[in-house]
Amino acid sequence: MDFRLKLKLPGLAPFGLSRPDHGLKVLAEHALHAGIWAGPLAAKLRPALFSVYQVRRKLATAAVAVLTAWLFAHVMFGANGMVVYRQKKTEYQTLQSEIDDLQKRHDSHSSQVKALKTDPKAIEQEAREQLHYARPGEVIYVTPPPVPAPRPNLDSARE
Repeated sequence: MDFRLKLKLPGLAPFGLSRPDHGLKVLAEHALHAGIWAGPLAAKLRPALFSVYQVRRKLATAAVAVLTAWLFAHVMFGANGMVVYRQKKTEYQTLQSEIDDLQKRHDSHSSQVKALKTDPKAIEQEAREQLHYARPGEVIYVTPPPVPAPRPNLDSARE
């Protein structure tokens, strides 16, 4: 059985490649023409390629330096760089301390609520402090709030 594909490529017909038996022969004939065409081009490019070859280490060093500078800038100031990382870390520590404070307040309020539900002494203490309740025979003294000090007259220099 023959499973080869028989393709007709119109673009290769001028080179004689439409028939497989002539492929190597045509390639060998056109290699000479390609060499003749490439000779003057190589002569024109040789000085430029030689100068690039001579400065290849300088070019490689400059490329590495540019890459390093870009990488440093990206690591420091990028979307997830060190500057943003430090800001986030400070924000995290602030929020963590706020959470700890709120947790302590919550615990104290929870214990106070529990005491007010179960402990008669705590209930009595709250009634005395908040509602100014007293037992029979007790006298409660309430001091008036302090009077703010009068402000000195600063307009005396204008008179």
